[in-house]
Amino acid sequence: MVNSLEVRQLAYAYPDGTQALFGVDLSIARGERVALLGPNGAGKTTLVMHLNGILTAGHGSVTVAGTPVRNDTLKEVRQRVGLVFQDPDDQLFMPTVRDDVAFGPANAGLRGAELDRVVDDALERVGMLAAADRPPHHLSFGQRRRVAVATVLAMAPEILVLDEPSSNLDPAARRELAEVLRSLDVTVLMVTHDLPYALELCERSLVLSGGVIAADGPTRELLSDADLLARHRLELPYGFAIPAG
Repeated sequence: MVNSLEVRQLAYAYPDGTQALFGVDLSIARGERVALLGPNGAGKTTLVMHLNGILTAGHGSVTVAGTPVRNDTLKEVRQRVGLVFQDPDDQLFMPTVRDDVAFGPANAGLRGAELDRVVDDALERVGMLAAADRPPHHLSFGQRRRVAVATVLAMAPEILVLDEPSSNLDPAARRELAEVLRSLDVTVLMVTHDLPYALELCERSLVLSGGVIAADGPTRELLSDADLLARHRLELPYGFAIPAG
C-alpha cells in the first residue's frame, strides 16, 4: 500500500540564510494518526508548509499518496493535503457555515445535489450539520474549529494536517474535537505542544528538534522518557501522569 506521506532528506533554508530543516526523513502510513511534537523554532511549521507546496524543497523530496510535490503537481497535491489552521477565522470567511464548507468543492466544479451532499456529509462528520445556515462568527471557538475541519473534509483529502488543534479550547470543546478526530477515516498529522492531547489521539509521535527528526515511536514511550522531553524542551503539565498502558 502506498503511504500517505513520504519525506526524504528534506532540507530548507529561508532566503535570509536561516536553515530550518537539515534532512528530515519520515513516512506516515494510510490511516495513521501521528503527532508532530517539538519546541518553538524546531521547524514544524516549515515542514508542514512543504506538504502542500507552500514551500518547495531546497533539497530532498515530499510525496503525498504517491504523488511528488512539485510545481506541476500542486493542484493535485493540495486536494490531497488538507490544512486546518490554528485560528479557524483564517479559514471561515463566507456568510454561512454551509457557504464556507461548499467553497472548496464548488471551486473544484461540484454543483447542485452533489455539492449539497458533500457539504452535508462533511458537516455531519464533525457534528455541525445543525449549524449549516448560521453565520460562522455566531459560533463558539470550538464550533468554528470543527467547521474549519469540515471545510477541509469536503475536499476528500488523503491527509489532514492540524496545527495546534486543541489550543484555546475549553474542556468540553477539546473532548468534542477529539471525538471527531477519532472518528475520521483519513490520515492525520497533528502538530501540537499539547502532549496529553497527542497521547489521547495519536499512537505514534515524531519529535522534530533542530530541523531533524530526533525521535519517532509510540507516543506513550516518548512521553515517558523524561530525558528525551527535557533535551527537546517538551514538558508534560504539572502533575500529569502517563496512564498505565
